[in-house]
Amino acid sequence: MSAESPAGGPAPRRLIVVGSGIAGLYSALLAADAGVEVVLLTKGALADSNTYYAQGGISAVLDEPAPGDTVAAHIADTLKAGAGHCDEEAVRVLCTEARLDIAGLERFGVRFDMDDDGDPSLGLEAAHSAPRILHAGGDATGAGVARALIKTVLDAQAAGRIQVIGHAQVTSLAQSEGRVAGVNFLHDGREFAIRGDAVLLATGGAGRLFAQTTNPAVATADGLALAWRAGAAVADLEFFQFHPTCMVLPADALEAAGNGAEPLLISEAVRGEGAILLDAHGERFMPAYHPDAELAPRDVVSRSIALHLATLGDPNGHVFLDAMVVEALHGKGYLEKRFPTISARTRQAGVDWTRELVPVAPAAHYWMGGVLADLYGRTSVPGLLAAGEVACTGVHGANRLASNSLLEGLVFGRRAVEAFLAGSSAGPSARGGVSPDAVPPLAVSAASGLPLTLASGTPSVDDGTLGSRGTSETPANMGWEFELVPAPGPIEVSFGEAGPLSRVALRRLMTANAGVLRHGGLLREAGAVLGGWGAADNPVNVPDSLDPREHEDANLLLAAQLLVHSARERRESLGAHYRSDSVPGNAAVEHSDKRYTMSRKASLVND
Repeated sequence: MSAESPAGGPAPRRLIVVGSGIAGLYSALLAADAGVEVVLLTKGALADSNTYYAQGGISAVLDEPAPGDTVAAHIADTLKAGAGHCDEEAVRVLCTEARLDIAGLERFGVRFDMDDDGDPSLGLEAAHSAPRILHAGGDATGAGVARALIKTVLDAQAAGRIQVIGHAQVTSLAQSEGRVAGVNFLHDGREFAIRGDAVLLATGGAGRLFAQTTNPAVATADGLALAWRAGAAVADLEFFQFHPTCMVLPADALEAAGNGAEPLLISEAVRGEGAILLDAHGERFMPAYHPDAELAPRDVVSRSIALHLATLGDPNGHVFLDAMVVEALHGKGYLEKRFPTISARTRQAGVDWTRELVPVAPAAHYWMGGVLADLYGRTSVPGLLAAGEVACTGVHGANRLASNSLLEGLVFGRRAVEAFLAGSSAGPSARGGVSPDAVPPLAVSAASGLPLTLASGTPSVDDGTLGSRGTSETPANMGWEFELVPAPGPIEVSFGEAGPLSRVALRRLMTANAGVLRHGGLLREAGAVLGGWGAADNPVNVPDSLDPREHEDANLLLAAQLLVHSARERRESLGAHYRSDSVPGNAAVEHSDKRYTMSRKASLVND
């Protein structure tokens, strides 16, 4: 198919941003403020993102923190939740620079909730040692942040500083002379191309891999698939976080909604306020699984629910969230005031949570793994940057700490723009290390009220290699190719029957075989079925179709194969990756601090 360019020829210093969540919107605004020509593509409306649906807040230790709270404590909490698998330098950057980007959000119109004294209202969430969670609009923080950023982006578009292309399904990354030089995309049933100096992927996650998810319909692993096909390294794909408390709709509501029924996320903050979990017998069970009970890390709570249901002989059942204790503690009307969105949504589903228990179960929520990126968002492919959930900087380790995801999109989205401004968006390789000083400091920060500009001076020497995740030892880049793709190195062998992909069947398969609880046999079975679907339509190839859904299907299948392969290779349980057949040692990933990294071109190295 021929490609057309609706925006004309390429202009100097053009940054193409793909995705309109917090990382994409914030990065686009910072780049535009610095005088960069910005093209922002989103495959739906600007509000179609995981960010918009985020109920939890943004964690940050401010200049005037809660009593006893420190940046060091935020770092320690993040490292603890990450189960020893975090990149410590990435965590230090995230927690230290958080307050700068909170100020940056305020500069772009975000207004955070205040307490009665006019100070920021700081909430406590699971696995945080102190109240440090900022909210905007109570339990609708994501929507509040997104609306403010979208308004500012639209103002910038009206001023001619940002070009927004909505309902644009990016199908592939254009490459020239060894670097990414633009994107090809579908829009209104036609194929277009646009060229630029670099592409920043901010496409979010892949919750639609699973039958129950908190993610909107756009979360179909598009960015991961784009990067993989372009040869970028990916990492930590075995670590997928399941939010433990998503409302299970009553049977009549589920029947009325049909297949389009969306589970309602019951925010971590509700348990932070004192809500507890009960089983079908009315017994509180979390204290038997972890000393922090309901405030344990998310992977622990999700796994505990799954294990407890299994012991009760109801593995596909649900437990109950008791929020009535919160109302009793704080007084009548507190839940409505503190959690207006959840209160309204539960009522719509036929449950008055001030007087009734809420049925809940785990649902796919956040992917810790993604496109391997350094501390400035640079991937292993020159010209390709990544920030937010699509990226893997190592900051979340094996399990993300609550309310660190929106913060990650801000901090590393800004740093990706800094790399672009410094002219160092050339991709480091998937081996070796990169100097933390590879990008020169900026003259001003996002919090200063002035545009980002480059400081004077010459950038320090960049050795062109990717950071080694906080250790002196570089993780091996494991070569791997899909079935039917001749290449040296380890391969997945499929004995599944070839056939067309069913998205419903894919989601059920991933939930049953690669969800909260995993086992080697279940993962092998999943690999075989996925291989059968892949034999019919190899997801490594870009579909020759003008139907966006066919591209999403290919992306989901590709992501599922990558996830299952990674889960099989890490045979020892760690963080959100739990295998009931966990066997220490003699595994492809022998140490928890090692990152399992794959690249489509890696097998050439192992030849």
